[in-house]
Amino acid sequence: MKTTAKLILAISTLTLMNACSSVKKVSVMPSASKIEFEDTFTIIWNGKSEAYRYTKGEYVRDNTYDYTFSVIQKRYDTQWKSTKTLHRSHPAYDFKAGQRSQSMYFEIDFKLNNKDLISQLKTSLGNGNGKSDVEFREQSFIIDLSKKNVYYNISPMAPYNKIKITQHYNYEGGELLETVELYKEVNGKITPFMKNEERATFYIHGKLNKAPTTFKVNS
Repeated sequence: MKTTAKLILAISTLTLMNACSSVKKVSVMPSASKIEFEDTFTIIWNGKSEAYRYTKGEYVRDNTYDYTFSVIQKRYDTQWKSTKTLHRSHPAYDFKAGQRSQSMYFEIDFKLNNKDLISQLKTSLGNGNGKSDVEFREQSFIIDLSKKNVYYNISPMAPYNKIKITQHYNYEGGELLETVELYKEVNGKITPFMKNEERATFYIHGKLNKAPTTFKVNS
């Protein structure tokens, strides 16, 4: 009986080891051995976006693609790391730009090329490149969408394969204006699909003299 029990235990262990070894390991981004609070300059952006669909040669307002969003943006000397979350609430949204609620990760590396500040992007949607001024007031990026990315969250029926982002940072006014264009490019031919006009205000580290809100019962 003891021999039989040992044999069953050995077979069970071997089966479990084989099952574990057959699990496909997926590399995700970002990755870290432990969670730490990073010492850097952090801005939180909070805003909303108005959508426009490209129809018959022009952009026409389409509120079914509107969304609210927030961004946690961590800035280092030559690199930014940002996480963006957004939500589309319109009941007629058709899901061609992904699920209603999405989270996206952006890692941007900046470097000088002669007098031009250029950037390379690694994102949860794909990789890309861009350009900026040295104070990061005017920026633009183009991202090539990659369906092989484990975070890719866009419908396979989506009529676009690239995203262009144009940003204007008005730091003194506490505002970010951003245009996100979705389009397809094949053999140099560009076919626009949608664009979103984003407007956000920012929040940075600070102290409060009292609690910002209090519980109130409606009378």
